[in-house]
Amino acid sequence: MSETAGGAALPRCVILGGGGHARVLLDCIAASGAAVVEGILDADARRAGASLQGVPFLGGDDRLGEVAARGVTHFVVGVGGAGDNGPRRRLFELARSAGLSPLTVRHPSAVVSPWSVLGAGCQLLPGSIVNAGAVLGQNVLVNSGAVVEHDCAVGDHAHIATGAVLASTVTVGEGAHVGAGATVRQCLTIGAGAVVGAGAAVVRSVPPGTMVAGVPARRLGGARE
Repeated sequence: MSETAGGAALPRCVILGGGGHARVLLDCIAASGAAVVEGILDADARRAGASLQGVPFLGGDDRLGEVAARGVTHFVVGVGGAGDNGPRRRLFELARSAGLSPLTVRHPSAVVSPWSVLGAGCQLLPGSIVNAGAVLGQNVLVNSGAVVEHDCAVGDHAHIATGAVLASTVTVGEGAHVGAGATVRQCLTIGAGAVVGAGAAVVRSVPPGTMVAGVPARRLGGARE
């Protein structure tokens, strides 16, 4: 990856976590030319010395201070989420506490309105759409092919999974998860920490911490949402 873009030095970053989500992020960063990836930090000590798509594993999260001292300035959360976005939040806060800045990752095929607002460290994967008036918080993941329609608000650390659709003016609370292929009707609220199952059709607001699934979406355990 080039060390410069338009004559300016690119930021140097590390990726936190080395699984499948990290693979996609490496593709996105390479395609966009947004940064130089110095390496990957992963909790699995057995991966030290190995590499992922040509990027070396440098060790565990305990080396954040060391990589910062070597001139790395940015980080990318390389862990996805299948319902629990707590690990993404913890890594984000850990790296910030080490003095690193979150890198926003945007694949060139993502469609992002200039009238939207992206928080620090957002990840917009291939084919995703963020339309006018949408506001994304910090560390929000809009996965491949997901749609965040106009005037939606997505809280910090939330995950809009592959192919999910938020119709207009939807509010998604902090740390919530909208599963792959789910659809949320306009003007609804998905509460903080709530989980919407894959393929669900949400036609009523979902309270904080609630898990719903199905068409129409119902609270797991039988209570209708």
